[in-house]
Amino acid sequence: MIRVTRLNGDHFALNPDLIEKVEGHPDTVAFLVDGTKYLLKESVDEVLQEIREYRAGILALSYEMDRRTYPLAVAEPVSDSSVLPFPSREER
Repeated sequence: MIRVTRLNGDHFALNPDLIEKVEGHPDTVAFLVDGTKYLLKESVDEVLQEIREYRAGILALSYEMDRRTYPLAVAEPVSDSSVLPFPSREER
């Protein structure tokens, strides 16, 4: 989610995967795929930068998780024999 600001100053989080386009005329308008429109204080460039940082963060996190450098919570072992552990890349 990216943090954006309505023209009235209210802050909210917006799912960038649902944004179809962002236009500036002169106010910035984010158009969602379902037809919803949001008037934003941020410029088009600022919204695009937020989206880039959001997506880069996902890639960085997945890289850390793949390399096992991300601190994951240790789950309790599952005693159900029908549940199989997900294989690591090395096991595939």
